[in-house]
Amino acid sequence: MVDISPYISKVDIDKFKTVLHHIVNKCTTLDNVGKTVVWKMLYFIDFDFFESTEQSLTGEEYRKLSHGPAPCDFDRAVRELEKEGKIEHRDKEYCGRKQCKFISLQQPNLKALNAEELSFIDREIEKLKNQTATQISALSHQDMPWKATKDGDIIDYELVFYRDKLLSVREYPRDKEDELSQCSRI
Repeated sequence: MVDISPYISKVDIDKFKTVLHHIVNKCTTLDNVGKTVVWKMLYFIDFDFFESTEQSLTGEEYRKLSHGPAPCDFDRAVRELEKEGKIEHRDKEYCGRKQCKFISLQQPNLKALNAEELSFIDREIEKLKNQTATQISALSHQDMPWKATKDGDIIDYELVFYRDKLLSVREYPRDKEDELSQCSRI
């Protein structure tokens, strides 16, 4: 018998929905932020938080797809947020392409997040909010966790500790920095 427990998501769905709703609320008026940008923002928020704190923020799993990392529970979270009347999605055109745009219908309830988490999320949103889907996807393709994962597999959070200086968000002691640069040459 195959043990399926490793395949069961460990996502804190309420926290994931809170982060998703917060992103949508902060970016509702930004034309460039559609589904792809939201996916990558979620990825960078979760993986950067893990690198910074060595703790999971939402527990969401991300799968390596050809266009970058994709959150596994995204569709479920969107359906629930829409059913709760918190967000809606609209198909629109942006830069000659069809875009799935999310609109916040009310302020998110942020009680699931502590002050440190909220501050971290806001910094990440600020850092990423002006990127197009093409730009943020290209950035995710440079990230070691995505690069080191086979197509279709779940991306291992631990791979953030092998990031190069471009995407690392953590200040490492000099010897760790040298060790990481040696690993990136292999």
